[in-house]
Amino acid sequence: MTALRSWLLDGLDEKADKAQPAGEKAHSWWKVMCLTGVDYFSTLGYQPGIAALAAGVLSPLATLVLVLVTLLGALSVYRRVAADSPHGEGSIAMLTKLLPFWKGKLFVLVLLGFAATDFIITITLSAADATAHIDENPFWPDTWHGQEVLVTLLLITALGVVFLKGFTEAIGIAVVLVGVYLSLNVVVLGDALWQVFTHPTVVTDWGTALTTSHGSPLAMVGIALLTFPKLALGLSGFETGVAVMPHIKGDLQARVRGAKRLLTTAAVIMSVFLITSSVATTVLIPADEFKAGGEANGRALAYLAHQNLGTVFGSIYDIATIAILWFAGASAMAGLLNLVPRYLPKFGMAPSWARAVRPLVLVFTATAFLITWIFDADVDAQGGAYATGVLVLITSAAVAVTLSAHRTRQRARTWGFGVIAVVFTYTTIDNVIERPDGVKIAACFILAILAVSLLSRIFRAFELRVTGVDADERARAFLEEAGNRPIRLIANEPEERDTREYSQKLGQIIADNDMADQRDVLFVEVFVDDASDFETELRVRGELLHHRYRVLRVEASSVPSALASLLLWIQQETHRRPHIYFEWTEGNPVTNFARYLILGQGEVAPVTREMIRQAEPDRRRRPHVHVG
Repeated sequence: MTALRSWLLDGLDEKADKAQPAGEKAHSWWKVMCLTGVDYFSTLGYQPGIAALAAGVLSPLATLVLVLVTLLGALSVYRRVAADSPHGEGSIAMLTKLLPFWKGKLFVLVLLGFAATDFIITITLSAADATAHIDENPFWPDTWHGQEVLVTLLLITALGVVFLKGFTEAIGIAVVLVGVYLSLNVVVLGDALWQVFTHPTVVTDWGTALTTSHGSPLAMVGIALLTFPKLALGLSGFETGVAVMPHIKGDLQARVRGAKRLLTTAAVIMSVFLITSSVATTVLIPADEFKAGGEANGRALAYLAHQNLGTVFGSIYDIATIAILWFAGASAMAGLLNLVPRYLPKFGMAPSWARAVRPLVLVFTATAFLITWIFDADVDAQGGAYATGVLVLITSAAVAVTLSAHRTRQRARTWGFGVIAVVFTYTTIDNVIERPDGVKIAACFILAILAVSLLSRIFRAFELRVTGVDADERARAFLEEAGNRPIRLIANEPEERDTREYSQKLGQIIADNDMADQRDVLFVEVFVDDASDFETELRVRGELLHHRYRVLRVEASSVPSALASLLLWIQQETHRRPHIYFEWTEGNPVTNFARYLILGQGEVAPVTREMIRQAEPDRRRRPHVHVG
């Protein structure tokens, strides 16, 4: 059991904000692009079919709208996100800076719910789509038909095994898959475009269908714009492109430059493939084949590969498509493994082991199992949730960069990003109205994260929350003045901070504890900055008030945690057991404990003592706690 625990927690990252995951080396930007590209580029497996089904003969025009939104909108937004969040925090971090205290934390949890929807559904939907491609291949045994759920679960298991091994292995596999898949698509589309060039009648027939069905060019443009939201799945990959930034080699500036190259290169490559594939599939494939039950439904390019290049090449293309669809979940898994440890443990809203990669991989894999079982490995049933997650994250990113540009007084960029934000807001709303099931699924993820966060905050209530102690020279001098005498601290809840307050407090403590020696008494006062924070650095400042009272002013997110950490630090620095004196807190203990969880104050004395007890098992070494 100890060996298993050590293996699971190997590389546990105690710093939630580290740029580079523990135990992992950095890579060139183009290799990391392949990791996020397995998600982005894999949409070629189904995007042309979706476009043809949604827009019909207008598919190339609707796809052109998608490309313009990609290059002028999403790409611009995420290049700005990469610059403003170089550690891979993404748009979530940019928005949370605008909302303090619990509002910011709850906002993070909601956005993480949508991110989890996007990333988990990416894993399950891509694996299910890979299974659908397997099922359509003529060489697949008939005995395995109807076993879609089992095959999908096996693919998800294989993905989990790769990440249990490590990121380096995942990136290596991604580089191979992206290289092979894009090369095969060049062959398929090159042949298809040659067919179009050598058979001009198919273009003529397509033009006739356009004018017959839609009339004027203005009407075509209008319909293409209205159809665009249905093609929004072609925008996946941008959020993960930022989330995997910590894996890019180099210092902070090099990482930002690499991320921008990653995003730009991926968007340009994908735009070329989207335009050419939409033209080829719309012109060469009969419309009926895109409908449910048709051979091109959800696999338009695979249809062309089999039709034009033969069964053998078509099967090779199928294998490559299946492989990249299976591994499309890798970029989503990488995104989750970067986002979750960065936020939830730091907020006290996940167990401390959530900073380790392997336990999280097991949790995400198990969640993907559950989603696959609930939706019966049905691609269409998960499409709404996938699109909702993608669009909410892109919309939040557009809003974040608009506000960022506004704060830095960049008027032109503020207006430009504002227009992009409006476009994505419209697209998101349209998608929600068209497919409300996506919001329902996202709501389930959000509620699950909120429930886990609340329980975790309660179970971790007695953990020390201090990452380090920063004490000034005067504070250290106060401790040194005690010499060999006992160090005595009086916990005081600051009010007026006048002579009367300190005099009365000192008299009360002396009377309650029969204290004879007052010479080395120090007052300690904790000022709570943001009680919603879980882990903070303890700032200790020495103050001499009214020429008589020595006060240690402490800034932290929780009074008991600050006091317990201060006492343990004093003991470590002076090699003596300090004494601290409290008065019992008035009021209902349950209410006071709730105040502690929410406001960082309340049952100060017993909670401080319990934190010390858990941090120091040896009773003979614990600081003395006196309550009167």
